Amino acid sequence: MFNVTRDPRNPLISPDPNTPWLAEAAFNPSPVMQGETLHLIYRAASHPALYHGHDVELSTVAIASSTDGGQTFGEPRQLIVPSEPWDEFGCEDPRVTKLGDTYYIFYTALGGFPFGPDNIKVAVATSKDLKTIDQKHLVTPFNAKAMALFPERVNGKLRAILTVDSDRPPSKIAIAEFDRPEDMWSPKYWENWREHLDDRTLNLVRGDTDHVEVGAPPIWTKDGWLLLYSHIQEYFTDHKIFGIEAALLDLHDPTKVLKRTIYPFMVPEEGYERYGRLPNIIFPSGALRHGDRLTVYYGGTDTTSCRAALSFKALMASMSADGSIKQHVQRPPENPILEPIADHPWEAAHVLNPTAVEIDGTINILYRAVGPENTSVIGLATSRDGVHIDERLPEPIYVPRVGFEQKHAGPTDNSGCEDARVVRIGDRLHVTYTAFDSVSSPQVAESSISVADFLARRFDAWTMPETVSPDGVDDKDACIFPEKIHGRYMVLHRVDGHVCADYVTTLDFRKEKLTRCIQLFGARRGMWDSRKVGIAGPPLKTPLGWILFYHGITAEGRYCLGAVLLDRKDPTKVLGRASQPIMTPVEPWEREGWIGNVVFPCGQVLRGDTIYLYYGGADHVVAVATMRLRDLLGALRG
Repeated sequence: MFNVTRDPRNPLISPDPNTPWLAEAAFNPSPVMQGETLHLIYRAASHPALYHGHDVELSTVAIASSTDGGQTFGEPRQLIVPSEPWDEFGCEDPRVTKLGDTYYIFYTALGGFPFGPDNIKVAVATSKDLKTIDQKHLVTPFNAKAMALFPERVNGKLRAILTVDSDRPPSKIAIAEFDRPEDMWSPKYWENWREHLDDRTLNLVRGDTDHVEVGAPPIWTKDGWLLLYSHIQEYFTDHKIFGIEAALLDLHDPTKVLKRTIYPFMVPEEGYERYGRLPNIIFPSGALRHGDRLTVYYGGTDTTSCRAALSFKALMASMSADGSIKQHVQRPPENPILEPIADHPWEAAHVLNPTAVEIDGTINILYRAVGPENTSVIGLATSRDGVHIDERLPEPIYVPRVGFEQKHAGPTDNSGCEDARVVRIGDRLHVTYTAFDSVSSPQVAESSISVADFLARRFDAWTMPETVSPDGVDDKDACIFPEKIHGRYMVLHRVDGHVCADYVTTLDFRKEKLTRCIQLFGARRGMWDSRKVGIAGPPLKTPLGWILFYHGITAEGRYCLGAVLLDRKDPTKVLGRASQPIMTPVEPWEREGWIGNVVFPCGQVLRGDTIYLYYGGADHVVAVATMRLRDLLGALRG
């Protein structure tokens, strides 16, 4: 569980229309430290121009340097330019590693036009000072890209990692080892190496439509070599999904993958990652580690050079050896804490998706209940310790009362009051829920009751519900902020797959409806929440901001739990977002039920440093999970 923080200065380096060789693009940077100076070595591209009789966008390798920790970079200059028959049409995508007193800069060499597998190969340039190039060599006699040298010898040998058949897919990421540097550009060596390619290949592809390429040069850790790489889903379609992933390789045999991320931890989200020469592309090309801070350098849309930071320890902890996803919550053994009761027709089929509010030391759990006719109502159970149920009422506390939530289709079609969220504002409890009449689009509705009436069990005192969302808009997953923001009430809800915010001046929704949608965040294509998102419980106020839990649906249809951190003064600003899920369906009652593979909280209670999350399991039972506030805040702050 961690947050990836983009550098607010992104893009760090952009094209310069006044510099001909840098006019089109400046991307895929590879960082290297030289004392206190940070150098970025990157691919620069010119505007298309007539070159050797062809209209070519010529790539060269450039360098820019920073002496203030990467806040600003000086004037760039060309470091590697076409000079040999095998790179005369371009030098692309460098990876730099210093070994001994020599910098080895591997790059993609373009030796012909039009570009194709037979003229796209790996070359290397060496330098002692990053000012002059001492040697250049063609490395691979076959199609390959993205080669990088390990920063130290492994078992006495030089090691490198490269992408083979990058332009004749399926590509392979493979390991090569050399006794001496000269072996790296020996055709005889590569002829023998290629014969045993399968033994040297890393298994990092998850599906037949995936494509992988080496990203940053490997980073040594005490547990293994950390490899950041590009994993491209749906590569053979027009809807490629570029993501950045990580794997841990064995220290002594880097062909062995010890563990890896299950989902990308970065996909294109920001404007400079979505719009450019080639849209929706992020490509990792380098990384630096300083203690627990891992900085990833990457290209955005094949146009600019960018970087982002994350927790090294959290990334390592998120990787899996067996394909499982780490759970960041504790599930008490008493789970599930509520199950259907056959003798209660209104809750005989399913109980699910609870919300919660604490009053005078008692946690009140308002849960959705469904009987054989598939009409949703709201039941009530209470707990003093947060886990054990002390009281469960025999009758529902809230039922459909008006036309927009009463059944208008078949006798067993879904209808009613679904997935409530409760907040206390002053001396009243406000409940928002999804109202569904089995025919029209779902709508957000609201009703309230005084705390005194609620505690006295005078449930006839609920106000008549009013719709909150506009007619005809499919709107769900709503809550009211528990306090005013700059003198107005804020309502969170979901429209068209985005979590939105709306401000209203009154909670009398007869007078004022939601009229706009201030987008907070949406699904992230290619990540664990790629299909759909919606809020979980109402936001939780902390000194660092508002924590908002949300559910995300994977491409396979699993409902998982995530979280974002919203700005305390302006909650429309997202300060941090978990790159990995907090909780996924793993227990039997979460995997099998009315709808399988679902964890779906609608409320939580904070006691001290412990968050009690109340959730529906597989749309059939109610359960509780706990986690520490400090852990969650640490992850979301980055």
